[in-house]
Amino acid sequence: MLRLLSLLQTHRYWPGSELAERLGVSERTLRRDVDRLRELGYPVESTRGVAGGYQLRSGAAMPPLLLDDEEAVAIAVGLRTAAQGAVEGIEETSVRALAKVVQVMPPRLRNRVEALCSSTSPATPGGGPTVDAVTLTVIAQACRDTEMLRFAYTSRDGEETRRLVEPHRLVPLWHRWYLVAWDVGRNDWRTFRVDRVREPRATGARFAPREIPGGDAAEFVRRRHRSLPKRYRVVAEVHADAADVRRTAASWGTVEELGGGVCRLTVHADTFDWPTLLLVSLGAEFHVVDPPEFRSYLRERAEQFLRATGPGGPGQGAGDRS
Repeated sequence: MLRLLSLLQTHRYWPGSELAERLGVSERTLRRDVDRLRELGYPVESTRGVAGGYQLRSGAAMPPLLLDDEEAVAIAVGLRTAAQGAVEGIEETSVRALAKVVQVMPPRLRNRVEALCSSTSPATPGGGPTVDAVTLTVIAQACRDTEMLRFAYTSRDGEETRRLVEPHRLVPLWHRWYLVAWDVGRNDWRTFRVDRVREPRATGARFAPREIPGGDAAEFVRRRHRSLPKRYRVVAEVHADAADVRRTAASWGTVEELGGGVCRLTVHADTFDWPTLLLVSLGAEFHVVDPPEFRSYLRERAEQFLRATGPGGPGQGAGDRS
């Protein structure tokens, strides 16, 4: 029974024959078990015929999950907060769990969750953009159910377009959410920043999953990000073991072993802020190779930090100290 419920919660629609095969039971036993779930309050819908099957829908009340209404609301709010990056490292898991909770939550409780979240300000570590958890949930469910998705999208240069995609995976990287999807209109793979997605809507049309190039969705996003045109190419020689530098910087740039405990780090960026933070986080001596503007930027920041550590503070020279 628990396995049946788990399967129903992780798929929008199950053909009866396929579900019975997964459970290793007859279709007659499956029908009996579905009836028992309904008696417990789980809203399982069924369709008859050759293509008949089962689907778990939202009901008039929460199924008996040993949660009262207050606990259900608290869990949904907590998952939304975690999905938006307030707890680093569990964003993707939180979105999957949130999709399951929302699927069986009655409208009256969904309204309470929306009201509570709309009156609070979620934390966004690292200054990342806030992403609407409802948008995340819709996209996550479409990925899970292999269901085509329509949405409005604003590109980095401000152009607004309508997209029809086959959504495959949500990826949390760099305090942002990215959707990896096959863009039907472009006939190619694309990555979409979820904070730029508006009005996502599942179409009901199913698709056969394709293989993501390289097989790793996160690495696909990294490659696409590196391929975008950037304003600066920052190159620095770091006096540290290349393996140690890769553990920190591999997601942001390339690391080349030079020998003698020295490696070359190359980062492409639109500003110098992030390369500076990355180099400082390595905790090792480094020498800037290129560009000259980055050297000037570091000198200005170094002078600023030195002034901040002086006893007199900004605006007070050495002659003013006593």
